[in-house]
Amino acid sequence: MSDRVEEALRRAAESTAFITVTPDLAHGEGPLVAWKDLFDVAGTRSTNGSASRRNAPVATEDAPIVRNLAKHTVCVGKTNQSEFAFSGLGLNPHFGNPVNPLAPDRIPGGSSSGSAVAVAAGIVDLAVGTDTSGSVRVPAAFCGLVGFKASIDRYDRTGMLPLAPSLDTIGVLTHDVAAAVQADAWLRGTRPALPTLPTTRARFVVPTGEVLDDCDPDVREAFENTLSALDRPVERRPLPALVEAQYLMDSHGSLAVAEAYRQHGHFLTEPNDVDPLVLRRLADFNGAGEPVVRQARARLTARLVEELAGAVLLCPTVRDPAPPVAPLLADLDVMAAANRRALRTTTLLSYFGLPGVALPHGTLPDGLRGSILLSSPPGDDDRLLAVAAEIWPLLT
Repeated sequence: MSDRVEEALRRAAESTAFITVTPDLAHGEGPLVAWKDLFDVAGTRSTNGSASRRNAPVATEDAPIVRNLAKHTVCVGKTNQSEFAFSGLGLNPHFGNPVNPLAPDRIPGGSSSGSAVAVAAGIVDLAVGTDTSGSVRVPAAFCGLVGFKASIDRYDRTGMLPLAPSLDTIGVLTHDVAAAVQADAWLRGTRPALPTLPTTRARFVVPTGEVLDDCDPDVREAFENTLSALDRPVERRPLPALVEAQYLMDSHGSLAVAEAYRQHGHFLTEPNDVDPLVLRRLADFNGAGEPVVRQARARLTARLVEELAGAVLLCPTVRDPAPPVAPLLADLDVMAAANRRALRTTTLLSYFGLPGVALPHGTLPDGLRGSILLSSPPGDDDRLLAVAAEIWPLLT
């Protein structure tokens, strides 16, 4: 075992980012990787961040994407997360709260909180998480990382515990775009290569209205400064499909809550030791409103693609800097409100199935970073990664 792996294991054992160390650690060399604790990794159980799964069966084989990545990397272990992957804050009352390395008093973001913390703290080179409503993009933003959320069918999801099957996607957290591109290829079982840059500069659209207007002033200032530094044409205009989708979800509830209710709603009526925030969100299920939101999805997605007209959507990944932990733990209402704020932009974009790349940029008060989110139509992952690679040098 290399000195670097031994050091990673020592730091993993001391960190709340980790809850399980892989029993049969590979002796090879390569980037160090950690997996969110809802993927099958042989010899470990997937707790999904829940006390209800402390005695879940131990996996006898790796998930397909775990096998793919194992050919090129060294697996250090599995990472802590929000319970059932159902919170954007990244806190966990059962296994401890992962600590944000940028600002220890602030939340790390979730649900892939341990994955983000493990990378941001330098324990591993990359981590694999999931993103249903923002669970890779949000912790990437709060921890100052690159976070790539893939289209839903880009990777094999076998051997992954579901939350909302029509929305669940897989993503990676890294320190730079090149590492994300490499991890993406390995996860798909293909040869890694830097993406082919566009022959012409990408066009960008910033949606006018709530997505930007509702942002904290520091977040908005950092975003505007970065747009200026890009030195690229940026069009600002309304995207009516976004407005209509947000109205539908505000009026009738989100698909993520509806599908999560089918997975875990029984905990509302059974004795349980479940995170109160998770129970609060499950109780928001609106059975009557779900068909309205679901039936509009394909129509609104086609409309948004038409409105983008080949441009990449740009916006802040999150609307606020990472909030302090202590006030959230003291008041469930405050916690629930912070969770809604953390996920509001990414939940909206997930409704359309857009892949996204969150890129750190600039600085915010208290040692935090800004985060700009690039999004494109479903299935447009290759071009999105190419555009991210193109502008990344301008942000660093």
